[in-house]
Amino acid sequence: MEQNLFDDKAKQGLQLLFDHYWILRNEKPEWYQLIREREKVLRRYIDEKFGLRLIIHRHFAKLEKIPVEPESWMGIQHFQEPLDYAIFCCALAFLESKAVDEQFLLSEFCEEIRAEFPGELSLDWTLYANRKSLVRAVQVLIDFKLMKQIDGDVNKFDNNQEEEALYQVTTYSRYFMRSYPEDLFNYEEWNQILNEEWEMQTDDERRKRVYRKLFMSPAVYRNDSNDPDFLYIRNFRNRINDDIEKHTNYHFSLYKNTAMLTVPEPKAYHTLFPNQKASSDLVLQLSAFIHEHIAVYPRNEWGEVILTEEGFDQILLEMKERLSLGWAKLYREGTLQSVRKELLSVLEDWLMAEYEASMGIITLKPLLGLLTGVYPQDFREGVVNNGDK
Repeated sequence: MEQNLFDDKAKQGLQLLFDHYWILRNEKPEWYQLIREREKVLRRYIDEKFGLRLIIHRHFAKLEKIPVEPESWMGIQHFQEPLDYAIFCCALAFLESKAVDEQFLLSEFCEEIRAEFPGELSLDWTLYANRKSLVRAVQVLIDFKLMKQIDGDVNKFDNNQEEEALYQVTTYSRYFMRSYPEDLFNYEEWNQILNEEWEMQTDDERRKRVYRKLFMSPAVYRNDSNDPDFLYIRNFRNRINDDIEKHTNYHFSLYKNTAMLTVPEPKAYHTLFPNQKASSDLVLQLSAFIHEHIAVYPRNEWGEVILTEEGFDQILLEMKERLSLGWAKLYREGTLQSVRKELLSVLEDWLMAEYEASMGIITLKPLLGLLTGVYPQDFREGVVNNGDK
């Protein structure tokens, strides 16, 4: 009977499924067992609220998390270039052609990927950039447990294309990619895949869109006066709040232009803002600066502050003059352009800003204004006493 109740264990299972790509039985047996024990209630809730697929395999548990709209931060963070993804996908095809537990050499791996690589330009392992992309792809394959390193070190390959290593195919390599209704070659554009996803959701599409946005994005914004997703959130806010409180450990918050989930008791595996990175200080101080000069930087109907690049740089310059003594060395000694680039990258990842580089326009989003931070009055004295750390 207990397994049919959405209790604290079910709450934990739901959170684990959302916070991890998958739960491997060999790696986290207690997490896997918890999800197996609450499979019935988890599957029912996930299908009803999100329309997502929960896979319970004898080796792993996995929730296929398909967003309403893809965001830049949803990619593989270790990857730096599109080439990394291309090599990674070729590697997945290579692994699928192998038997589970079959071993192979790095040289064979490289040759097969080079032979199968699509596009007009072929891979050339004499080029450092190509080798570096392969190293990053292999590291991610190992991190996801899609293949196991037996001997050697792929990191040496970036400096020596003759470097050898031995790997082994794992069971998980067969299950990394999700299944699609159609052959991928039948799609001409990536958004066709997302559109087909919603064609399969015949019931309660609006609710499923809203829940996916709330659980997969830092914030949900009101984009216009008749935004159907935000209207749904506003009209059913009490029901949503009660449901999230009952089934999760998150806290639901609704403002005029923003809806969001926060976590009162974060876990070590959570990706949080603010965090311990120096960039968090700058983001919080930027918000405080805008609040302090609200008459100079008025918000539009959607709670946004629109700035030119020059206007944004002027804010950074004033912040630097007043606060840089407490900044990390990277920002304190960096150029205005480098600080702007780093800060905008963080703001965009957390949906706190949009940057239209072609027009030189920076839009600060409402979420930025919900979090502020300032140094204590005596921070200069503390920096001087503690030295440059």
